[in-house]
Amino acid sequence: MAGRGSAGEPQLPPGYKARTLTGTLWPIRHVVLIIKENRTFDHLFGAFPGANGTSTANDYGRIFPMSPGVLNFTKKLPHHYWDALRDFDEGRMDGFSRGPDFDPYIFSQMSAQQIPNYWSLAQNYVLADNFFSSAQGPSFPNHLFTIAAQSAGTHDGPPNAGKAPEGAKTYGCDGPPREYVLVYSEDGEKTRVSPCFDIPTEGDLLTAGNIDWAYYSATAAQNGYIWSTYNAIRHIRMTDQWKQHVKPVDNVIADIRNDLLPAVTWITPRYPDSDHPEGGDLCRGENWTTSVVDAIMHSPMWKDTAIFITWDDWGGFYDHVAPPQVDGFGFGIRVPLLVISPYAKSGYIDNQLGEFSSMLRFVEDNWGLSQLTHRDREAANLASDFDFDQPPRLSPAPLQIRDCAAVS
Repeated sequence: MAGRGSAGEPQLPPGYKARTLTGTLWPIRHVVLIIKENRTFDHLFGAFPGANGTSTANDYGRIFPMSPGVLNFTKKLPHHYWDALRDFDEGRMDGFSRGPDFDPYIFSQMSAQQIPNYWSLAQNYVLADNFFSSAQGPSFPNHLFTIAAQSAGTHDGPPNAGKAPEGAKTYGCDGPPREYVLVYSEDGEKTRVSPCFDIPTEGDLLTAGNIDWAYYSATAAQNGYIWSTYNAIRHIRMTDQWKQHVKPVDNVIADIRNDLLPAVTWITPRYPDSDHPEGGDLCRGENWTTSVVDAIMHSPMWKDTAIFITWDDWGGFYDHVAPPQVDGFGFGIRVPLLVISPYAKSGYIDNQLGEFSSMLRFVEDNWGLSQLTHRDREAANLASDFDFDQPPRLSPAPLQIRDCAAVS
């Protein structure tokens, strides 16, 4: 790990051999990873039939029914690293409230009628109910896990985040000189460094294997730029690779329709489309996700695509399942995963243990790549969510885009 400076070269894992691939392990030629914001499994799918959910909450031993969720939730719930540890409470999963500031929305649960498209995707494809965020912490470390199977030693985002030259809040190499994150060594020592690292990433593995990839996100002038995670990778952000691989999310639907997506694509939305509870309407966020998924389903790429939709952290919402602790960073609190593909099993609930590195492992195994860290080496590759002996399903009818003003 390193701080701000000139662009360096990532150190690829020992034994890595770059190669040009002519095929894939499975009949999947496109993988799309859609990363939404700040929801737990119990909050979105705790009432889903057959899943490991609950409709009751535990507040330091007091058991009570979860309250109805709301679509347009405007309050930010505590969800930094120390909040995650407090909520986790050494596996008791009872520390979510904040004493006299008890907030019933922490213990709220959405219904099928409130998020019909998410539920429809779960009913017709795959819903994973034993899938966890990678880090006990908020967006910054977890988004790093989605591209690198590690968080570069961070538990939190920059506490003094500034703005990019174009005006949006930034977590990355283009932040002001004073911006820093705390990096933790294996023995627990803390160091302040710029949020600009040279860790190896999945993009590096793909590039070395001559496999094209892209990362669609908000631009440096748009709210949501903090989730443009390759901005925190110096050898991408400070080189021509930034323009080559990092694309404006506003262009993603047009690029899908024009069959321009590469083999592997990450997509993070603008803030209002992100499902983030503060400043983001869940109806609007679901509509955005629906639009992206529907564009893929009705494009030439659908026939050989796997879509993974997940939420980057728990956002302060309640979940009753204690995440396994596999190292000093996680797992974090449980989040949903939806797996959508013409080869995905129909109405399947995946109980296999997973985290964000599992999505990377699917990419690595499909294209014959090495792994990045112990996380993706030890991760299940999600292949059990597919039936590759079945013929690919045809494009389904589009899901409805709702009038959010009316339903809210």
